[in-house]
Amino acid sequence: MSAPVIPGNSEREAPVRRSDRAGESVALRHRAKLWHVLLIPLCLVWVYPFIWVATSAFKSQREMFLGGIGLIPEEFTLDNITRAWDTAGFASYTINTVVFSLGVVAVVLFVSATAGYALGRGDIPGKKIIVGILIATMFIPDGYTIIPVFVLVDSLGLNNNLTGAVLAAAGPVHVVPILLFMGYFAGLPQDLEEAARMDGAGFLRIFWRIMLPLAQPVIGTVALFRFIGAWNAFLVPLVFTLGRPDLRTLGVGMYSFFGSDTTDWAGLAAGALISLIPVIVVFLLLQRTFIEGMAGAVKS
Repeated sequence: MSAPVIPGNSEREAPVRRSDRAGESVALRHRAKLWHVLLIPLCLVWVYPFIWVATSAFKSQREMFLGGIGLIPEEFTLDNITRAWDTAGFASYTINTVVFSLGVVAVVLFVSATAGYALGRGDIPGKKIIVGILIATMFIPDGYTIIPVFVLVDSLGLNNNLTGAVLAAAGPVHVVPILLFMGYFAGLPQDLEEAARMDGAGFLRIFWRIMLPLAQPVIGTVALFRFIGAWNAFLVPLVFTLGRPDLRTLGVGMYSFFGSDTTDWAGLAAGALISLIPVIVVFLLLQRTFIEGMAGAVKS
């Protein structure tokens, strides 16, 4: 026989349940605070070198060698910034890097968006094999492909030219952007495409007018990834501007501070600071889009 139901039991159990939930929430808050206490020192250790480089840009050469690891400059000076910007040619290097980075971003966005749409929404024979080959190319180091890429760009007459450097950096397959677009497009509702086809839209028109505007989070994510990669690139801009030192980017221009006998460490810190500021600004502007794009692609 089942036990008789005692009236009022549920009323007496409700406060107990509420107190248990309150106790669990308090325990979770204390646990989160404990993790914060443990992670904050690790975060400071990780961030400290970047802060030290940024503050060292305003130190004198003597303080760079004898000042230790202190953050605050004893003698604040802007000579390093001036020397890097004017004498070392970072003014022209910055313009070259902006042109190079924006060109790479534009080419990669066009190629990866169209390839991702074709693989994500199109009925391509052997699609799984194509995706498998793309993933396999991720394990090929860039140094193995630089020679055929150089021969191809040189045969086009684009060597020692920023256009050739852009094509060399953006031309090889960028698997991660393609997979991001592919996952995002594959996760969009089929009803959108069917409604557009009923209105007479074709495959390319659906991509340009409907799918691509909806992929703004992924566009921002890929643009941020490729902009940072192109901004910090070294090998490709070095190889394709060897005959034109005036076309060097910031990553290659860092070598201006290395002499045969000495190294201008204070100037190098100033150059690193000049190179770092645009990347931080772009990331802050696109961080929300970056997070939405990664979340949407992973969910798809």
